[in-house]
Amino acid sequence: MPELPEVEALREFLDAHLTGRVVERVLPLAVNVLKTYDPPLTLLEGGTAGATARYGKFLAVRIGELYLVTHLARAGWLRWQDALPAQPPRPGKGPLALRVVLEGGGGFDLTEAGTQKRLAVYVVRDPGDVPGIARLGPDPLDASFDREAFTALLAGERRQIKGVLRDQSVIAGIGNAYSDEILHRARVSPFKLAASFDAEQAGRLHEAVEETLREAVERAHGVAAGSLKAEKKSAMRVHGREGEPCPVCGDTVRSVSFADSSLQYCPTCQTGGKPLADRRLSRLLK
Repeated sequence: MPELPEVEALREFLDAHLTGRVVERVLPLAVNVLKTYDPPLTLLEGGTAGATARYGKFLAVRIGELYLVTHLARAGWLRWQDALPAQPPRPGKGPLALRVVLEGGGGFDLTEAGTQKRLAVYVVRDPGDVPGIARLGPDPLDASFDREAFTALLAGERRQIKGVLRDQSVIAGIGNAYSDEILHRARVSPFKLAASFDAEQAGRLHEAVEETLREAVERAHGVAAGSLKAEKKSAMRVHGREGEPCPVCGDTVRSVSFADSSLQYCPTCQTGGKPLADRRLSRLLK
């Protein structure tokens, strides 16, 4: 799933390649991709693209007086093409969900792999009209997201810290992969209760959030859109690396699986050497 660093890189890419271009056609090709009907998608045609903004994992492209907003969900992606095929694509069962054709040639596709179609596109007059954006928590790269603000978010949270970091209404932009990386850097168990952090632990976790995300954004800077997924995967220290040695201590990276996702962690670095039980409501093995 694209998370804050990759979406920020896509925002930067679109700013450089799309700003000032005129939209010729917008072609929805997947039945469920478009989540709004007023304003209609056709009002984007003939509009000039302005700056692209990021809201958590959402991208919002200004086109004329409207915004084309997308959330790439788990398996969505944006594919830029300097030259599009002359023949318009036909709706079907393939990964192509929406195509934006630009005057003078080129444009971009929104694609989604797999069978769970969750990629979402909105046409709105203001990005805040998108429900998912309206309920976002603070952006972790914003200057106001300091140690005190972060500590206040944890206070009273009776949930496990892994779930809190992934909750977009608490902090915007962090998903499964970077939450694993953040917790490993901070040397924290994914199942530690958020409210149990003392000031020193909360400060260390806040530092891990900032360092992990800023480093990832820096690595993604200037990387072509088509290479961002591979770059993200190559930089992971524990996420997606079950069975491999931890780069910090050498212990074996382990995994806990859930119904539709999994997390990875290092027992030595994060759980006092104790493996976590690999079942739905995991607890430390006695």
